[in-house]
Amino acid sequence: MDHRILQTTRELIDEVGYPALTVDQVATRAGVGKAAIYRRYASKAEMAFVATMHEQQPLPLACTGSLHGDLLALVRTFHVRMTAPAARHLAPALISELAVNPELDTRFQETFLAAEQATFAEIIEQAVARGELAGTVDPAMAHLLLLGTLASALYILNLPVDDAMVTDLATATTAGITALADRHHSDPGGAAEQRR
Repeated sequence: MDHRILQTTRELIDEVGYPALTVDQVATRAGVGKAAIYRRYASKAEMAFVATMHEQQPLPLACTGSLHGDLLALVRTFHVRMTAPAARHLAPALISELAVNPELDTRFQETFLAAEQATFAEIIEQAVARGELAGTVDPAMAHLLLLGTLASALYILNLPVDDAMVTDLATATTAGITALADRHHSDPGGAAEQRR
């Protein structure tokens, strides 16, 4: 049933666009009750977000052998997802809904963002194990540096993001994470105090 709901959502977004999409349309075409949809998704925006960007399980890490390579592989994957037409239409609506719906915001933080940050944690741990980083870095900060910047470029600044810019984002994020690891390793107490 989950697959049918999400597949139908994608089809309808392609046909009518996100603004005209309704839960009634999805329920009718998927052959399920609206209650079944609302048991799974708190809103149309959440359902559409899962269907367009997060239905797929996170891809296995590329394990390129370098922090920059791993970050570049990750940001390229997200660039493809985030530049899809449905995602471009959906992102502003989702951002708006998160601002006024605390329950949805909590679900978003605890599911989607937590999964993305777990991926960053793994990339950072591998870089530390390889000796590329002096110590660990908060995955939330790494997430913000890379995917937060990409989202801002695409959805707020409306920049034409191409692979050259994606590569630059990975390079800048690598430098930022490295600098943070160096700073926290040389002065762990001071770095914590400055964040308070």
